[in-house]
Amino acid sequence: MGLEAWITLVVVLAVLVALVRDLAPAAIVLLGAVVGLLAMRVITPEQAFSGFSNPAPITVAALYVLAGAVQRTGVLTSVVGRLLGGAAGPRVLLARVVAPTIAGSAFLNNTPIVAMIAPAVASWAEQRSLPASRFLMPVSYAAILGGCITAIGTSTNLVVSGLLVAAGAEPLGLFELAAVGLPIALGGGLLIVGLAPRLLPDRGAAMEDFAEHVREFTVSMEVVDGGPIDGRTIEEAGLRALQGVYCAQVSRDGHVTTPVAPDHLLESGDELLFVGKVDRILDLQGNTGLRPAEDRQLSRVGERGVFYEAVLGPGSSLIGSTLKTVGFRQRHGAAVMAIHRAGQRIDAKLGEVELRPGDALLLLADTGFGERWQTTGDFILVAGTGQARPVQGRQAKVVGVVTLALVLLAGLGIVPILEASLVAALALIGLRVMRVSEARAAIDLQVLVVIASAFGLGAAMEESGLAGALADLMLGVTQQWGQLGALAGVLVVTMVLTEMLTNNAAAVLAFPLAAAAAAQGGADRRPLAIAIALGASLSFLSPIGYQTNLMVYALGGYRFGDFARLGAPITALVVVATMLLVPQVWPL
Repeated sequence: MGLEAWITLVVVLAVLVALVRDLAPAAIVLLGAVVGLLAMRVITPEQAFSGFSNPAPITVAALYVLAGAVQRTGVLTSVVGRLLGGAAGPRVLLARVVAPTIAGSAFLNNTPIVAMIAPAVASWAEQRSLPASRFLMPVSYAAILGGCITAIGTSTNLVVSGLLVAAGAEPLGLFELAAVGLPIALGGGLLIVGLAPRLLPDRGAAMEDFAEHVREFTVSMEVVDGGPIDGRTIEEAGLRALQGVYCAQVSRDGHVTTPVAPDHLLESGDELLFVGKVDRILDLQGNTGLRPAEDRQLSRVGERGVFYEAVLGPGSSLIGSTLKTVGFRQRHGAAVMAIHRAGQRIDAKLGEVELRPGDALLLLADTGFGERWQTTGDFILVAGTGQARPVQGRQAKVVGVVTLALVLLAGLGIVPILEASLVAALALIGLRVMRVSEARAAIDLQVLVVIASAFGLGAAMEESGLAGALADLMLGVTQQWGQLGALAGVLVVTMVLTEMLTNNAAAVLAFPLAAAAAAQGGADRRPLAIAIALGASLSFLSPIGYQTNLMVYALGGYRFGDFARLGAPITALVVVATMLLVPQVWPL
């Protein structure tokens, strides 16, 4: 390898380390790597930023608007409620959820699908005293399986399609993947329904654990009439700088204030809800200006505010920070009651806990928080208690017609996917289903930057000769099996990368390797690209490999190893089906 190849290798390894260890958001890591390679003249400006003009991120942005419209109208939440309405056995109930999730995620982005369905399923399971852990992981896996049926089912498929276009090949047809993706989705769905009740443990969901242990870290105190803090502000009363405990809300005559500002004026009879460690909370009783409130029932708090569970995604601006440093209460208008990580509540001073991807924040906020969170981009899932979104009739019908038109026009080849997606997004805005601000909020800019930046990193691997060197290494291991061995090698490499990185980054890093392997073996690169699309999307072995897995990680109270229990047999199915079907549809 030449000097440029060695430089690129060092940069790629640095990217892998940074992403695996969550040193910075994926968008910053990949964009920084591309800028570094550009500064070292490994790639040209055109190569570095070619992804920003590629159809893939533009199409993904348009489809985010469509998915946001579906989420806003609440159609799928209503459908799930009807499907789960009747009594039935666990496998029948699973089938009722898994089948429509697979179908819906074939045409809509997986993330909003799970964001709509998972909270409804969790609430339904809680009401019937069923373990939510037996249903939430299947929802995520079903959404992932559905995404491999069409070219618009997941952003990864569009990334691979964009890479093919950049390499001078035809983009993926809307239903081109279905020849392999549909059998995998059907087989995976059957495995989920058959195995999930036996393989998935009964884990207490984070919200249930919160309800059970709320008395351990909350207490209500009342302001004493004529006491030393009556008529003083929170800060003047010395309640702003408490150690290990903070005032989450103030109730007065049925009106709730949360979060509580330092200049909030206290009056006699005000009921203050404090959150913190038990020993610190008990110390409050030594404050002569406060006395224990007579009614400390959780139900009273719930009537005045709303409990939410908010899950942090890998692209959240909160990652690596603490609640205190970001001013969470003022920024989001919500009080954090507890933090759950890997199925366990963190027993520490909440304001000083460094936040990580997958953390679930249990919040107390007003009823408007459910609408506000979508504009922040800090959470990938927010689940409220009893906060089902009402279905908006006319708008729901418009969304249905637009979605159907998109599928028909793109599926029949009348209009390319890019143009059809952009027209659909603009139609939803023009027909006032989505405001411009709502459409902008529905687009995940972090994902778009990851996709666009990854194109530059892939170009560096290809142009520097690093991809060719890695392909030589891979072919040296698989050469005894010929092109079928190359297909297996590309599939395995992609699946390993996607379990460590984001699925889109895995696809872009694997594509130059596949292109070099195809060129050296004199084969068509398309079947290898199909293997990359499947391997990068179908992540079932860990919660960090795919965003929807991360979304249900805390909501279901799962532990890290739980995902491999159900994921291993599905992964085996994916490998076998890909190796058998891809060569039949796309000859090597």
